[in-house]
Amino acid sequence: MVTDSPAHIYKKVFNGKRVLVTGDTGFKGSWLSLWLHELGADVVGYALPPERDEDHFNLIGLDETIHHVQGDIRDFSSLNKVFQDFQPQFLFHLAAQSLVKHSYQEPKLTIDTNVGGSLNILEAVRLLPSLRSVIYVTSDKCYKNKEWMWGYRENDELGGHDLYSASKASAEIIFTAYMNSFFNNREGFGAASVRAGNVIGGGDWSSDRIVPDSIKALRSGHPIVLRNPNATRPWQHVLEPLSGYLLLAAKLFHSPVEFSGAMNFGPRNESFHTVQNLVERIVAFWGKGEVQVNIEANAPHESTLLHLNCDKAEQVLGWHPRWDFSRAVDKTTHWYKEVVSGKQALQISKQQIKEYMGELND
Repeated sequence: MVTDSPAHIYKKVFNGKRVLVTGDTGFKGSWLSLWLHELGADVVGYALPPERDEDHFNLIGLDETIHHVQGDIRDFSSLNKVFQDFQPQFLFHLAAQSLVKHSYQEPKLTIDTNVGGSLNILEAVRLLPSLRSVIYVTSDKCYKNKEWMWGYRENDELGGHDLYSASKASAEIIFTAYMNSFFNNREGFGAASVRAGNVIGGGDWSSDRIVPDSIKALRSGHPIVLRNPNATRPWQHVLEPLSGYLLLAAKLFHSPVEFSGAMNFGPRNESFHTVQNLVERIVAFWGKGEVQVNIEANAPHESTLLHLNCDKAEQVLGWHPRWDFSRAVDKTTHWYKEVVSGKQALQISKQQIKEYMGELND
């Protein structure tokens, strides 16, 4: 084994460490919490209850694997108590209102959670000297989307047309203010905001997301209906950005000054595909299915082109994506197909983490 491979770094750094994950009941948070547990970390999760019985958190029995505390990041007292009681060395902040369409239906909830909740996180971090490494997750939608062809860099303008994007840009601004006011001179402490988007993978059953909507249609024998078939996205498997978060957290632990700041995690250009391309690949792997196009009149604003420049992650951190578009879609569809056929979700998720970890040694 190459001793400085990401897989080796993960095992060496996280084994036996106390790690707090906010949003562990969510799609990305549940995958990350399972991965950290597999690395030997002592994981505690803090989040609202999962929304559905079939969410990844429930299907893999994560509440029996890690320490889970039910709570809301908008409740500072409860949140801070978990920080103080558990005394984590690492924090991964993923708790959020994560749906653009829902921000039109619940604008105040979106701002209260993504801005006020993130403020509570940063304040709890400020009050906890034991913390060494913080990964503060926002979104690719924190950038002011100008619909240009090249990817957004970490120092590009922040902003948003919709409330979801505005909430993520605001969370980034508050993060930078806390870094400048409190964290930059804190000895032995590093923190980074990370930005990714259009993540796919098994166990996501959220409404108004193309992959779960497609799987629900295939499972029930109904056609998959596309409202924005030509929207182009940089699709990536959930393990891709999570591998970046883990590597960055590990680097922050040992070299906080060098790695603190902002960082993008996204796929290479070959993974930029339309929604229709994505769905057709899912159907092909599934083995059957019908696709229909029904463009909504007066639908809420939705960007048609948005992707990230990840040169910093590749050149400074030494991270790069492993699974291309085809592999990401096939691994995702395989997960759902196996679970629908009655296989154990926990074993499928563990196997995919193991496969991905094996490729990190290359």
